[in-house]
Amino acid sequence: MPIDPKMSKTVKVAAIQMDANPASTIERLERAERLVISAVQSGAQLVVLPECFNTGYTYCEENHKRVEKINGLTANWMRDTATRLDVHLSGSLMLLDDSDVFNSLLLYAPDGRLWRYDKNYPWGWERGYFRESRLNPRVTVARTDLGDIGMLVCWDIGHTSLWKLYAGQVDLIVISSCPVDVGKATYYFPNGDYFTIEDMGSRIAAAADTVQLTFGTMLDQQTAWMRIPTVQAAQFGQIWTDIPKGRQAFLGYALIAPWLFKYLSQADRAKMQCNLVQECKIVNGNGEVIARLSKEDGEAFTQAEIGLPSNKPSPQQTQPEPPFPSLSYFIADTFLPGIMRSVYSKGKQHWKNL
Repeated sequence: MPIDPKMSKTVKVAAIQMDANPASTIERLERAERLVISAVQSGAQLVVLPECFNTGYTYCEENHKRVEKINGLTANWMRDTATRLDVHLSGSLMLLDDSDVFNSLLLYAPDGRLWRYDKNYPWGWERGYFRESRLNPRVTVARTDLGDIGMLVCWDIGHTSLWKLYAGQVDLIVISSCPVDVGKATYYFPNGDYFTIEDMGSRIAAAADTVQLTFGTMLDQQTAWMRIPTVQAAQFGQIWTDIPKGRQAFLGYALIAPWLFKYLSQADRAKMQCNLVQECKIVNGNGEVIARLSKEDGEAFTQAEIGLPSNKPSPQQTQPEPPFPSLSYFIADTFLPGIMRSVYSKGKQHWKNL
């Protein structure tokens, strides 16, 4: 792709895709390292890892035991790898800071400098394992030797207020994601029954495409509005997970779809099977996807050379509205997080000895 003459320089970036199923931290760091090394050998100056790349993704009590400190195994590995390979390296993990856990996106420079962004909007059930940023909304501009980099984590993409805070302030955006397609999930109950969100009635089903639209259409639209490139690393595959606080969750859904009341006695033992949206990609400042991975690529990286503007551009048009219903925000930001706060509080017993 020809380089825009208005661009002051180019940077070679890489987005890494990893399987979302949980595994030990040591195993996942070994897998991540192989991918980072390959990306650097291909010329990458900035490498982005997925959300919770060091643990995988699930909704269970085990998450409380996977929390680390800033001087723990994962952060030390990131720092040492960035230095050893002479690369800027970014990725998110569940990070204990004082008495609270955050989903923190770290960015290490080769010289050891560190920038941190805490996820502002834990999606739904995630609120049981980490909290929102203390300063909400909060953004981080990493002033690196490559350029000024804005940082986002997963569901934060769906909040236009965060994009707006970065507008005109950064040269590119890095995003660490694990886009679990909960709108297309299948719920299984002990008696053998199962159904999808689209079976729950038209009001709930209206939100079924939210994840696909967030990480596809919305990300590309906001990138074009910002007029700067975006690099999104993502996990992929299919997960099979418990449904925490299942009775409370389905009680809420049953208020809209009353036929769900008959499942309340089984809801705490329900399971969810869910694919991940395939959106590990690099998007240019026009909102065009210039590199992308598919599920068939497996654990891999994609890369591209992107041009950084000589002067930080400001949006020239009205910011696009989210392409999904407001019900999606109520479920993700209010209803499910509300019932998960007790799960988060229970987790403190696992963190106090770290």
